[in-house]
Amino acid sequence: LLRQYLYNMRYQLPITKPKYLVTAVILLITILSVFYNYSLSNKLKELRKNLATNENERLIGVEYERQRQEDTYNFDENLIVIYNRVPKTGSTSFVNLAYDLCKKNHFHVLHINITGNMHVLSLANQLDFVRNITSWKQMKPALYHGHMAYLDFSKFGMPAKPLYINLIRKPLDRLVSYYYFLRYGDNYRPNLVRRKAGDKITFDECVEQQLADCDPRLMWLQIPFFCGHASECWEAGNTWALAQAKRNLVQEYFLVGFTEQMEDFVSLLEVSLPRFFRGSLDHYGTSNRSHLRQTTSKIAPNKETVEKIQGSDVWKMENELYEFAAQQFYFMQKKMTLPGKNILQSYMYEKVRPK
Repeated sequence: LLRQYLYNMRYQLPITKPKYLVTAVILLITILSVFYNYSLSNKLKELRKNLATNENERLIGVEYERQRQEDTYNFDENLIVIYNRVPKTGSTSFVNLAYDLCKKNHFHVLHINITGNMHVLSLANQLDFVRNITSWKQMKPALYHGHMAYLDFSKFGMPAKPLYINLIRKPLDRLVSYYYFLRYGDNYRPNLVRRKAGDKITFDECVEQQLADCDPRLMWLQIPFFCGHASECWEAGNTWALAQAKRNLVQEYFLVGFTEQMEDFVSLLEVSLPRFFRGSLDHYGTSNRSHLRQTTSKIAPNKETVEKIQGSDVWKMENELYEFAAQQFYFMQKKMTLPGKNILQSYMYEKVRPK
């Protein structure tokens, strides 16, 4: 079209009239400008379209990769269980059950050994511990156990938390067991000489003489283990610590059983966490794990001793936590089966839309 126009202009614009030549040049420039702008506009539109297409493809790729990772994430194979065992609650019996099952059920068991048998980690070790066990892929799935206070993983920016489990015991029974354990040991390692070996004073005599080894404040251990690493948790008689221990027990623990009914604890774990505890109840009943590590020469306290200990604020608070834990456990146990029937509860999905 432009070529035809210029060809015709040769006859319409005589060379002898400069004003027509100027007009022709201006008109030519205008036409070229229009064509250039039109071409540039089309190229910009095409470029924007390509950019939008590339961005959509990128977003689709990102979403696909995210969904692929979610689809390939295996919950059972990345499971971490922490058993922050309270001393003298039957923890050795339970831990050895886990060691017996780990090879058969294909999981790892690791002991957490803290310097000097301390129950609280330093801040640096808290962060290091959290990073270590969450990124240690070769050790997953795993059950970690140790005499360590509860540690909140979300405090360190971890999106996934481990499953906490624990056992709790009647506070006076635990104290009496620990008292005689320090003097006579147990049947687990009978030849090991304990720290208080040779001390023949009974627990009753200790209470009567108001000695340090039977101070009711020594019962303050189960509350801080469930409370955590805050300073208030380790102040004997602290009401905030008791409230925090209850809150953690309900919100942060997968299951808390109690020593007096360990078989029920094992049974509930087998049903609810079979990846680790499949076959645990049969093994617990047929092996000697249910009677492992019994304190030697333990003498039950007399009535006067019991009344004196139970009159302390620490016993009342520790016993309150014990009864609270038992209440939660019985509730969980009751909800495992249908009312009045020995049939496990189940669930299913239905009315899914869109079809």
